Amino acid sequence: MCDQQSLRSTLQRIDGAGYGAYKDIRGEWKFGDFTLHVDHVQGDPFAAPSRLRIAVPADVAGLPRDLWANSSRKVGLEDYLVRALDRAIPQCTKGSRGSGKSGRFSVVAHGPCVLRRTAMSVGEDGVEAVITCGLPAAGRRVLGKQATAMLLDELPRLVTGALMWTSLVQDEVYTHVRCTEDAEALRAQLRSRGLVAFVNRGAVLPRASGVSERPLSRGAVPFAPPESLEITLERPNGPSVSGMGIPQGVTLVVGGGYHGKSTLLTAVSRGVYNHVPGDGREFVVTVPEAMVIRAEDGRNVSGTDISSFIGELPGKQSTARFQSENASGSTSQAANIAEALEAGASALLVDEDTSATNFMIRDARMQQLVSKDKEPITPFVDRVRELYEAWGVSTVLVMGGSGDYFGSADTVIMMHEYRPYDVTSRARQLANDQRRAETAQPLSKPRARHVVPKSFSARDRRGKRVVRADHATLRLGNARVDLTKLHQFVELSQVRAAGHILAWVADNIGEQLSVPELLDRVEAQLAREGLEGFVPARYGDLAEPRRFEIACVLNRVRGLQAKPSG
Repeated sequence: MCDQQSLRSTLQRIDGAGYGAYKDIRGEWKFGDFTLHVDHVQGDPFAAPSRLRIAVPADVAGLPRDLWANSSRKVGLEDYLVRALDRAIPQCTKGSRGSGKSGRFSVVAHGPCVLRRTAMSVGEDGVEAVITCGLPAAGRRVLGKQATAMLLDELPRLVTGALMWTSLVQDEVYTHVRCTEDAEALRAQLRSRGLVAFVNRGAVLPRASGVSERPLSRGAVPFAPPESLEITLERPNGPSVSGMGIPQGVTLVVGGGYHGKSTLLTAVSRGVYNHVPGDGREFVVTVPEAMVIRAEDGRNVSGTDISSFIGELPGKQSTARFQSENASGSTSQAANIAEALEAGASALLVDEDTSATNFMIRDARMQQLVSKDKEPITPFVDRVRELYEAWGVSTVLVMGGSGDYFGSADTVIMMHEYRPYDVTSRARQLANDQRRAETAQPLSKPRARHVVPKSFSARDRRGKRVVRADHATLRLGNARVDLTKLHQFVELSQVRAAGHILAWVADNIGEQLSVPELLDRVEAQLAREGLEGFVPARYGDLAEPRRFEIACVLNRVRGLQAKPSG
């Protein structure tokens, strides 16, 4: 292992050389308080930046042991350090120098959710951080002096400012870690209390705008639970927390337009993740197996059994093994439900605004005009009760335009001027029997599908692994997966991770496995090795997705062959 003086000499030697000379700095360099690993050097100043790994020994970092004493605290601490590093970069570094992406340090982009990320690891050996660095160039020539300033002056300041206990705002670190632990503790109580979700008193649910995850700062109405639904949960790091419990079963969220119905459902959907202090949704928690369901015109469906929701199609086309490269709104929503159940979902989160109307309801007058023998769809209103009674799958449904769900609901919450009211009794009084149920046969569990090995690949025509993501698309080999309708990915880093996980599946699993078995295999690998077990090198831009989002990506890969058994 070479020291920092050797690195200085190397950078002086290659000053002015072609950009490829930066390859000479790959390897380990020992600094006074940490070790720098240059794991990857970019090919030119316009390429993806170079990847650096910084290892700080435990006795140097000085992080108190109680900050990472259990899994939730460890994730919270690592999340905090990623954010501290991000804040320190503009304070400790100059920024752009030279051509392309020269001169920039960066750490993985992050939002308000606390996720397990590959950018940071804390353990007995100390702290290890993964960042990227645009090595400076003039055109395609090495700027050795500027690189020396970056790696030998700015980087040590960055490490000291963000990864050393003595430099951190210590009360803030404890607040962050305890908040994560408390949210985990609240979520762990939901099932035993018969709840799907919990929204704490005082929560700030609305966001600053439709494209922002920041809480609305002006005019936000703090959440106040209706007395009939108010419960209290305990947390390890502070007094008990009161709020509204959303019970298991069928819950309707009703009310006028712009009164907060979809805002509540969005907060519940995000409650499968923990949030940072100050987000406003820190103690909004939801069972981990909750999935957002919506219509998705044009999506690919491979062998999914949707027969409980949609019967035989014209031309005697069976829906027990439904196949389509361009599914309609109703068939895509039916497939999304069947695939959610296949992956193990225990709660469905549905908003009428993003649903197919003909899948959700057929009112009494439409039933009179179009008889059941002419309509293959069994509307969701006639299955939602059965989903809970037969399989224990709850539904939280935003519904502003139809009262036909009143008779199926256990709980009806009305949002009015952003405040919730329990109107269950009144809704039951208004429920009537004008429409006829259209369940021609009992609800049946979708047949298990087996993924055909090698029916998809993450490699291009040259055999190179390709996993690239933006906010709309994941490129997996030669396939492009549309992500625009998947609302429970909260960071791009999760999308990248899902892509690498499926690349690993394609390369390493050669046997036919059912979708649940495949997801179980992935979760076992995650438990053993973390996300690092799915990638060929130590990347710092990945965050752990749930099994449900992995399944969503898998199911949308065009060319996938998934065949029901039997």
